[in-house]
Amino acid sequence: MNIAYLFKESVNIWVPCLRYDGSVIEQISHTGGIWNENRLGFVFKLETNPEQLLKIFDIVCVFTVNLPDEDNLIQFQIFGFWERPWRNESKQRSVKNTERSQINSFSFPEKIDLSEILSEYWCEKLETELRSKKYSIQTQRAYIYYNRLFCRTLQKSPEEINTDDLTKFLALMEKNRNYSASAINLAISAIKFFYKYVLKNDSISEQRRPRQDKRLPVVLSKEEIVKILGTEKNPKHRLLLMLIYSSGLRVSEVVSLKTEHIDLSRGVIYIRQGKGMKDRCTMLSEKAAQYIKEYYKCYGIDKWIFPGQKTARHMSIRSAQYIFNKAVRKAGISKNISIHGLRHTFATHLLENGTDIRYIQALLGHANLRTTERYTHVARRSVLNVKSPFDSLV
Repeated sequence: MNIAYLFKESVNIWVPCLRYDGSVIEQISHTGGIWNENRLGFVFKLETNPEQLLKIFDIVCVFTVNLPDEDNLIQFQIFGFWERPWRNESKQRSVKNTERSQINSFSFPEKIDLSEILSEYWCEKLETELRSKKYSIQTQRAYIYYNRLFCRTLQKSPEEINTDDLTKFLALMEKNRNYSASAINLAISAIKFFYKYVLKNDSISEQRRPRQDKRLPVVLSKEEIVKILGTEKNPKHRLLLMLIYSSGLRVSEVVSLKTEHIDLSRGVIYIRQGKGMKDRCTMLSEKAAQYIKEYYKCYGIDKWIFPGQKTARHMSIRSAQYIFNKAVRKAGISKNISIHGLRHTFATHLLENGTDIRYIQALLGHANLRTTERYTHVARRSVLNVKSPFDSLV
């Protein structure tokens, strides 16, 4: 992690936290930061000592440093998202070979912010339309986020925006923020929805969508699964990872499991209102079922299988991701894999065991068989009875 933004506002300090790894997230939370879902970042009290925050990051670009000599000031040119300048201090001197240990004191700049252009009125109208069409909570949040980002980046109100502005915004997303093709497609869908159903304006309805990234899923071997589960000693965390792998669940599905969703006698897990607002059922392995019985006895589970810090709510997706990342590091696995890789691994191992691909499709809840077929590209060729012609050469 090379760059971080620290914004001093009127009542708190905001640290945007979109792409940091798990260790940085943990450090920030231990320093006293409170996660703010709406702002996608951590919020600290205004009196927080900035030195504590700077220890977390290697390079911090949004702050002013005062050296012991008051006449000397190191000034960092501050840029906002996508090369939009925030502010430029008048006083600037260059100091060479200055180590961080030499810094005596420093302070945050004044409030640095791009104005929110999409008003609460429009956000509420957009949310109402999304709810009326039964879009999921996750989709509602994503659509509101991208429309806010769209207007804030261009610093234009919805009524002022045209087709060229959308093209410019999408180009900036690709160039400066490294969004994937699927994220850009989601942004296009969000913006088109807003203009079609909220503003009743089809002026930006035509927009060429980027090609989808054709990346093969990263999967783990059975030995690596054993290592990960073996290093995780916390029963709650171990069961979480066990269920994702053994049942092919999405992380959003596993954290929201309730006791009523698990049928131990039939060996079935019911997924309620999964992706696309669809219900489905998937398998519950015998070993996982036995582990759940013991888990119930030890923890007295009442409602949520994985309760959060506040027992009235379930564990957050971010917490589940952190649990997996930590277990992977402990197991000494160097693959660049996320918690969703457990679901990919479930499908791949089923395919290698000879399970019919249409059954795998049903278990995963894929609407299109082509989505499931990608696992044939990562399944072991020896199990699928495919041999290289090179092996038959005399």
